[in-house]
Amino acid sequence: MSDGSPLRKMLAGLDGQVQYALALNDGPLELAPFIGDIFTVRATGVLSCTICGKRVKKFYGQGSCFPCLQTAPEAAECIVRPELCRAHLGEGRDPDWERDHHFTEHAVYLSYTGGVKVGVTRATQVPVRWIDQGAVSALILARVPYRQLAGLIEVDLKRLFADRTNWRAMLKLVPPDHMALREARSVARNALRDDLQQYLLPAEEPMDIHYPVLAYPPKVTSVQLDKTPEVSGRLLGIKGQYLIWEDGRVLNVRNHSGYHVTVG
Repeated sequence: MSDGSPLRKMLAGLDGQVQYALALNDGPLELAPFIGDIFTVRATGVLSCTICGKRVKKFYGQGSCFPCLQTAPEAAECIVRPELCRAHLGEGRDPDWERDHHFTEHAVYLSYTGGVKVGVTRATQVPVRWIDQGAVSALILARVPYRQLAGLIEVDLKRLFADRTNWRAMLKLVPPDHMALREARSVARNALRDDLQQYLLPAEEPMDIHYPVLAYPPKVTSVQLDKTPEVSGRLLGIKGQYLIWEDGRVLNVRNHSGYHVTVG
């Protein structure tokens, strides 16, 4: 059996609706032609670290080997807790990497995935970050010059809004809700602590995002390739980082980063 290609976060872009591709060794595989047809993902049993590329027997964290988890900037704590970022001080696991990725403009946003959530991303990752989370509408709440400030705003607003996506609720037919986002923005503007108010934007309009989904199954079951190495059936669509099959099975591609697969 072929070793296959290691999975990575699906590539996504907007052209009317979201266009997805799998990043494979031979190049991007556009997924639009497979929607409505039989599509198979088969794990080969090979795992490789998404940071250094070393083959491993198990992952520590999402797709990383143990040494990379301990030392790589891509696996630092400030990735999930941006308020701890020290890039603006010239510090971090790799100051050059931190300068390029974290000492740069970031956006704090409100997105709607069935409920309002607050989040943080680099400014260059809008709207990709919203697509990855399956948001049907979103708006930028604030722009800041570096990551740690975005994290401080997020922490202050987490007392009011969720900061995680309910994936089961997201994998349903969810209409955009501009009113919910605008109301949430008003609440955030009134509640944010005074020293961070200067970074708020006055009136950004929500952006709607449409996904290539033929229909949503009434019930979904998340597949783990460790336990179910092959998933095959009629592909109904893609939303967020999830492939959705007709029988209700769904696969979070990003969560399987580093798993080698064959597809088709």
